[in-house]
Amino acid sequence: MPVRILVSGSSGLIGTALLPALQSSGYEVVCLVRDTTSGKGQVAWNPAQPLAPESVSGFDAVVHLAGESIAGRWTEAKKRRIHESRVQGTRNLADALAAAPQPPQLLISASAIGYYGDRGEETLREDSASGDGFLPEVCREWEAAAEPAAKAGIRTVQMRFGVVLSRSGGALQKMLPPFRMGVGGNIGNGRQWMSWIDISDLVGAVQHVIKTDALRGPVNGVAPNPVRNAEFTKTLASVLSRPAIFPMPAFAARLVFGQMGDELLLASQRVEPAKLTASGYVFRQPDLRHALSAILKK
Repeated sequence: MPVRILVSGSSGLIGTALLPALQSSGYEVVCLVRDTTSGKGQVAWNPAQPLAPESVSGFDAVVHLAGESIAGRWTEAKKRRIHESRVQGTRNLADALAAAPQPPQLLISASAIGYYGDRGEETLREDSASGDGFLPEVCREWEAAAEPAAKAGIRTVQMRFGVVLSRSGGALQKMLPPFRMGVGGNIGNGRQWMSWIDISDLVGAVQHVIKTDALRGPVNGVAPNPVRNAEFTKTLASVLSRPAIFPMPAFAARLVFGQMGDELLLASQRVEPAKLTASGYVFRQPDLRHALSAILKK
């Protein structure tokens, strides 16, 4: 009998890459979807509402990826949607799993390296303290919302994803047009650390967590070689055979993106995948140039 996995956020950047990988590995995948009626291979839910424990019973593992996109200007309404979609949705799901007649053995709940905040040159591992600001606060509450599952004896892993590199969406897709036109460049002084992960490694890391019983609690989903923003932009431009001579000054990033500019684009996060490495995960794309070359040649 195949292992049954329930996945929320299946239509997002990570979900669309993860689903076919899980299915090709022999898992039976069911999607938790925001529809009033669920079809074959689907379970309907509203993240803002309590979930019937019976509806999420009988799965071996649950991968929870759903949440409002953090892209865009952070108005108060946008920040409220970012917060509530993650915290309320995760708590409702965790409560239902904890009370399910047949609870899963594993819950993987998405989180982000935004947990650490702007930390300059500090090397950040899973046991590093959380930072200050909107994103660290959201991530702390997001991770805490999964606790009902952990207290019920479900192995619970909060995966703190870094900047996901994919041709299909996310930060890289937004960066490509200006860089292809030769008008890309550093953001701010370019010295801030960027902790990135190739989408193939993110999918591989999730599958590794599913199979590795020793992993629980926070797990950093980043490649082992973070780079400064200046190196990232120089490497991307080089792979595209374009110059990178048009920096975006810090004041311009704040003017255009507001608080998101400070907490996402200008923040420095030098994150290490300590638990993944220690548990034997072998990265497919540990090098930025190779990762970008592989993505952009697809």
